[in-house]
Amino acid sequence: MASTLQSLYDSLADQLTARGVDVERVKAMLKAHQVETPSWGYGNSGTRFKVYPQAGVPRDPYEKFEDAAQVHRLTGTCPSVALHIPWDKVEDYGDLRRHAESLGMRIGAINPNLFQDEEYRLGSVTHPDAAVRRQATDHLLECVAIARQTGSRLLSLWFADGTNYAGQDSFIERRRRMTECLAEMYAAMDPEMRMLVEYKFYEPAFYHTDLSDWGTALTLCQRLGEQAMVLVDLGHHAQGVNVEHIVALLLDEGRLGGFHFNNRKYGDDDLIVGSVNPFELFLIYVELGEAEAADTAYMIDQSHNIEPKIEAMILSVMNLQEAYAKSLLVDRTVLAERRRSGDVLGAHMALLDAYNTDVRPLCAQAREELGAAADPVAEFQSSGYHKKVAADRVGGVQASWT
Repeated sequence: MASTLQSLYDSLADQLTARGVDVERVKAMLKAHQVETPSWGYGNSGTRFKVYPQAGVPRDPYEKFEDAAQVHRLTGTCPSVALHIPWDKVEDYGDLRRHAESLGMRIGAINPNLFQDEEYRLGSVTHPDAAVRRQATDHLLECVAIARQTGSRLLSLWFADGTNYAGQDSFIERRRRMTECLAEMYAAMDPEMRMLVEYKFYEPAFYHTDLSDWGTALTLCQRLGEQAMVLVDLGHHAQGVNVEHIVALLLDEGRLGGFHFNNRKYGDDDLIVGSVNPFELFLIYVELGEAEAADTAYMIDQSHNIEPKIEAMILSVMNLQEAYAKSLLVDRTVLAERRRSGDVLGAHMALLDAYNTDVRPLCAQAREELGAAADPVAEFQSSGYHKKVAADRVGGVQASWT
């Protein structure tokens, strides 16, 4: 098998070299491209109707890091894990940080939870009651302190705030309340920290969402300051929205803070990234390649409902690696020439030439050079890890987003 993979890579490398591709440069960029996995992706999740438990699911953040370490070991590019507070709340964050580091991992973005407390029925940072807004702001400040204790420099914010009926509340007053609360959080952040503001055009409110699109998120960030940036979740858009266009605009404004990668068929399905629309994923990476030295956080945000969680996360990372690799094969010089000359189909075909390239041998070679696995899913399945944790993690309460 190893010799077959090597021959496939050698053949691809020869083809790419003949096309003028610097294969070693592409491999180096692939190996440097890191993706953060979410702690909640390793716990039990489900639909709005049912949470489906699985054997071996972690019972606490420590066990989540152990599972995440398997993904990093096999893919080579996932050394950090995002935390969700209070789902991942512990007594000693320094101890959790040491545990992560003992596994070759680190703590990533801190995600406050502002949508599950009873008090948030009418909103959190937009609530008409100042006492509720104070509760929400205190939680945001708590998460800044947790980021400081864990060494994280990212605070990732998503709000379920919105209204269900016309006339329920004032759009402008709600916007001002949110700005005031987040300004207090922003002032408490360390200089190296960044606030990532996520948007979603619908759900759970039925009439309007306070942060409904990239524009509302961007203008909020501009009011707060340079440390506030927009986070794009691939599942948070209406059907047909051109996400890669949004990416390009935010890059041009210097405000693209990060991604929550996933995929969907209809609305926020949180499916494995690249499983429904891999071409869109490729086009997003093409736009990212247009920017110079953009400090963008690449994060997965998925709820694995019926699929094995660790294998699903591994496949997600592999799909991201392949989309990124294809984007690196785009001949930018040819693409620019065809654009300037008005060669519409020629420019499109310059993208297709890269997209239609089978980069799996290239990605496998890059992973092997990182000391990871050529075929991560197969290696995980044969490792016996899941069987072991299913036997060890008996008793207690499995982690879940409910």
